[in-house]
Amino acid sequence: QTLFLVRWLLEALHLAHCFILYVKGLKLVKGNSFANEHRMKEKCSCFIRTDQLDGETDWKLKVAVSCTQRLPALGDLFSISAYVYAQKPQLDIHSFEGTFTREDSDPTVHESLSIENTLWASTVVASGTVIGVVIYTGKETRSVMNTSNPKNKVGLLDLELNQLTKALFLALVALSIVMVTLQGFVGPWYRNLFRFLLLFSYIIPISLRVNLDMGKAAYGWMIMKDDNIPGTVVRTSTIPEELGRLVYLLTDKTGTLTQNEMIFKRLHLGTVSYGTDTMDEIQNHIISSPGDPPSEKQSSAPKVRKTVSSRIHEAVKAIALCHNVTPVYESHAGVNGETEYAEVDQNFSDENRTYQASSPDEVALVQWTESVGLTLVNRDLTSMQLKSPGGQILTYYILQVFPFTSESKRMGIIVRDESTGEITFYMKGADVAMSTIVQYNDWLEEECGNMAREGLRTLVVAKKSLTEEQHQDFENRYNQAKLSIHDRALKVAAVVESLEREMELLCLTGVEDQLQADVRPTLEMLRNAGIKIWMLTGDKLETATCIAKSSHLVSRTQDIHIFRPVISRGEAHLELNAFRRKHDCALVISGDSLEVCLKYYEHEFVELACQCPAVVCCRCSPTQKAHIVKLLQHHTGKRTCAIGDGGNDVSMIQAADCGIGIEGKEGKQASLAADFSITQFKHIGRLLMVHGRNSYKRSAALGQFVMHRGLIISTMQAVFSSVFYFASIPLYQGFLMVGYATIYTMFPVFSLVLDQDVKPEMALLYPELYKDLTKGRSLSFKTFLIWVLISIYQGGILMYGALLLFESEFVHVVAISFTALILTELLMVALTIRTWHWLMVVAEFFSLGCYVASLAFLNEYFDVAFITTVTFLWKVSAITVVSCLPLYILKYLKRKFSPPSYSKLTS
Repeated sequence: QTLFLVRWLLEALHLAHCFILYVKGLKLVKGNSFANEHRMKEKCSCFIRTDQLDGETDWKLKVAVSCTQRLPALGDLFSISAYVYAQKPQLDIHSFEGTFTREDSDPTVHESLSIENTLWASTVVASGTVIGVVIYTGKETRSVMNTSNPKNKVGLLDLELNQLTKALFLALVALSIVMVTLQGFVGPWYRNLFRFLLLFSYIIPISLRVNLDMGKAAYGWMIMKDDNIPGTVVRTSTIPEELGRLVYLLTDKTGTLTQNEMIFKRLHLGTVSYGTDTMDEIQNHIISSPGDPPSEKQSSAPKVRKTVSSRIHEAVKAIALCHNVTPVYESHAGVNGETEYAEVDQNFSDENRTYQASSPDEVALVQWTESVGLTLVNRDLTSMQLKSPGGQILTYYILQVFPFTSESKRMGIIVRDESTGEITFYMKGADVAMSTIVQYNDWLEEECGNMAREGLRTLVVAKKSLTEEQHQDFENRYNQAKLSIHDRALKVAAVVESLEREMELLCLTGVEDQLQADVRPTLEMLRNAGIKIWMLTGDKLETATCIAKSSHLVSRTQDIHIFRPVISRGEAHLELNAFRRKHDCALVISGDSLEVCLKYYEHEFVELACQCPAVVCCRCSPTQKAHIVKLLQHHTGKRTCAIGDGGNDVSMIQAADCGIGIEGKEGKQASLAADFSITQFKHIGRLLMVHGRNSYKRSAALGQFVMHRGLIISTMQAVFSSVFYFASIPLYQGFLMVGYATIYTMFPVFSLVLDQDVKPEMALLYPELYKDLTKGRSLSFKTFLIWVLISIYQGGILMYGALLLFESEFVHVVAISFTALILTELLMVALTIRTWHWLMVVAEFFSLGCYVASLAFLNEYFDVAFITTVTFLWKVSAITVVSCLPLYILKYLKRKFSPPSYSKLTS
């Protein structure tokens, strides 16, 4: 029952962190097809998929504890006496330390547990059936510790309009108090105060919320219907205007900027370099002397200069052996599954082989060795087999593997050749780590620089031959270091470093991580638009720097300052001072160093980083990504946008003011959690430059016009009351007030959501126009005051004009002023519009038609005999012209003498 419970936990819910005790007969799965029974000497490894935890799509190899794996039967797990020591729960998803101790054996067995012995919550067991012991559950798992609660997002425009509405409310109260004061507080003045509050209540734009929400829905519909960005989904209808106000864009790397597809591009041997067009030469060298190259015998006498052919052989063999790749064979659909598996197993047939590894770089290297003739056909925990071009199988026993870590920046492997018994230590890694390990040479640094400028990810490959005694001595020291509880990582690293001396440099490889389509022009456009781009990635520092260069996130002329790893306050202080002296250079910093800087010098660090043209944070956990977003919001007060494609980007997307998810290889988790979902990174250009601009400009115009509509009628009411001895009597009653805000003016005002100041092509061609939007000039206290003045002027003119021109009867004042008011509103919409749309014209004439038609039914308000006379028409026309013509003249003069930045482009 307990076993069933553990398996249920692991395979059904993926809810727990556990370590692996036992792996049942391993069937490798690729997609939905079952692969062959793997002929492993020890069937004690399995694969997991971690794409929702760290964003990497490759399978990770996980290994069982060897002393439990050696038990004869599964049920024996219950009869042993053992205990586990595990470190306390922590955020870091890249490390784990523990020990497994079996007490009932003689002597007591101690085994070290590391990250490769653990299965993680929120990951999928991609192969085999695993029995494990649960270590962390619920809130203690890494995935839960790295998630954050989503927040309700409110757009900056909504906050600004809220401020203006508060100002209008204060104006309403002040105006009512002034009217009561001018009355002289006679009689029950507080009753009059409330009557005035009700009369002037149109100052508060109640319809503003409705209009804006309908407008936002319209913007969302337009974005989804845009054929230039197909597949875009708007998942929130509250913040489309935010797309037009962004200052910081925080982007993931893998799957967002890159396709996560590696291609081998370059092999450099020191004296000769091979590119994609000369790979056939390497193939010829490999085929010409099958098996091991003859020069192997010369390796003991380095004075004899090796031939190019033998050096190519050694380099290719090193690349084919030094990795963590496992070949996986998919079975063909057959009637008898058993024979299918067996057949595949014996043939190692090429057509259904795929490679799995924790890094796509490694897969690219192994695929390349296959293309030139040396194929990895089988691998288990203790050996691997290569197939030469002649079909000969070469077996190598794996004695030790040193996995890649962000600290060491290299990985190594010790293998024994089955045929000759020779022990060789191969190592590959970043040039910064390897340059001190390999023997002196004069070309490595220069060639690494050349490849990096081409945007290639470089790896230096080296080897060292070991004698039996050297190897035995190393094994003893290494096993001793692995069992220590305190400073285990340091002790293990010290033992490994004792081997890493005077290694023979074999070659330098260059692998290209293909960028997404049009990433470079898109980033260029965003930079020109004044948006600062930060790249937050869980990837390695070298890889992140490479992509930053190749994607032109960092321009060719800019320097890159790589922030040295710091662990204490003093180191952070020195490094920040060193960085402060640099000007106009991009910053590259690792997650650990960032944590230290933020702990002691948060304000100083953010201030310096915000001055950089670009920032790259590598080895970031999901929580750190969200933390950086919040830091920028807190320290700069500017709007942030986060874009990512994996489950590890969800926290960042939810923390940002505007979250954009890309539907990618890593599933839809980011896309579903985001406010906007796109299919390709390049679509973000149009989303911000065109739709962001239009949404913000339209909402700003719409919001202010709705306020103007309420202010103008309140001004007329105030003038009317003050003329008639501050009487609290309504000017317009009943249907006139209802119709004014609805059927008479609603359609033309709402048609402002179709307005645009710049054509989409122009907005994309001149992204510099976007900079103006971030200053928030379309809606500010200044523009609001201008609209208030316009409302007071027009309301005063309309009311005084009607009072001056009315014939002896009071009913004519209402008819003249209300008709002039409707005409003024329609003309003001026309004045506000910058680009006419046919629906706007329809809305204007439809509203005018509705008003004219309704005059016939409004007998209680209008004298039908009077409104059909010429007198009525000229008086209304005169008042309307006086209220609107000066504004048209002012608009013309303003465009002539102080034109907006875009007018030069549109003319």
